[in-house]
Amino acid sequence: MPQSLAKNSIHLVFGTKGRRPYLTSSVGPQVFAYLAGAFQKWESPAIIVGGHVDHVHALFLLNKNVSLARIVEEIKKGSSKWIKTLGVGLDDFAWQNGYGAFSVSESNSLEVRKYIENQEEHHRRRSFQDEFRELCARHGVEIDERYAWS
Repeated sequence: MPQSLAKNSIHLVFGTKGRRPYLTSSVGPQVFAYLAGAFQKWESPAIIVGGHVDHVHALFLLNKNVSLARIVEEIKKGSSKWIKTLGVGLDDFAWQNGYGAFSVSESNSLEVRKYIENQEEHHRRRSFQDEFRELCARHGVEIDERYAWS
């Protein structure tokens, strides 16, 4: 084949270090918008970025020429530096070390998008830990609870 074609949709989830509620209603939307721009910079356009006070969900198209690990590392590193400039109380901001990344079929893309759009409502009933456990179970990913929440 004379060209390389790919469309890999990824549902990425990562949290703030120590589950600290940094992403309040005054900061969260700015952070989500910044992250969407950061994905674009890596030619991995975000379909939607959202989350809750202590974590982020992003649905994006993975650049076929850059590894997932590299994109996540660069996005978290750049956004962490930027978030620290936003004001008082954010100078010690950090993301947790790890992340969850799950492939999304084209037929499930709209469902994942709606799920991310409804994070505030969703977390009135369920903790991030329970949400992440369910995502991992749904995708057949085993987690080690000793390291999942730091």
